[in-house]
Amino acid sequence: MINWIRAIDSLNKSIGHSFAWCVLVLTASTCFEVFMRYVLSAPTAWAFDMSYMLYGALFMMSGAYALSRNSHVRGDFIYRKWQPTTQAKVDLLLYIFFFFPGIFAMVYTGAEYSFQSASILEASVNSPAGVPVWPLKLVIFIAGITLALGGIAEVMRCLICIKEGKWPAREGDVEELEVLLQQQHGNKE
Repeated sequence: MINWIRAIDSLNKSIGHSFAWCVLVLTASTCFEVFMRYVLSAPTAWAFDMSYMLYGALFMMSGAYALSRNSHVRGDFIYRKWQPTTQAKVDLLLYIFFFFPGIFAMVYTGAEYSFQSASILEASVNSPAGVPVWPLKLVIFIAGITLALGGIAEVMRCLICIKEGKWPAREGDVEELEVLLQQQHGNKE
């Protein structure tokens, strides 16, 4: 199971890192729009559409990456006091009864919604540029698939924890600066 978990986490890491580049493109296009609008008094017709599409794609496609890194927000004031096996059992039930039904709905509805949009090459009617919106709608379906895979990896983690009594180690590729500084300099308080 560990190999499957690593493979799914690696895929979601690659996808998350790829879509992280949207931040740079989004920043550059927003700066360009501000320059065009306020310095040259010539706003672009495409900047608004580009910003919400890039932000939407970034938000949707980073969900599975965040799941693989256990970085989603949770109200864990009670959860963190439990034994790992209790945490794993509760997580397993929550994945089965809440996560997977929601993700299934996202994949099923997203597939129907996005494939219909792609078949007609849907474009925005709210934009003077007529920007194609079908690629963004296709992201809904793809994000659902990556989240489903991430959920499968999380269920495997729960099963391992229930069996071994401790959570399996997660791959880490990004650390908070504060954590790194504390490790580097020690807690000198």
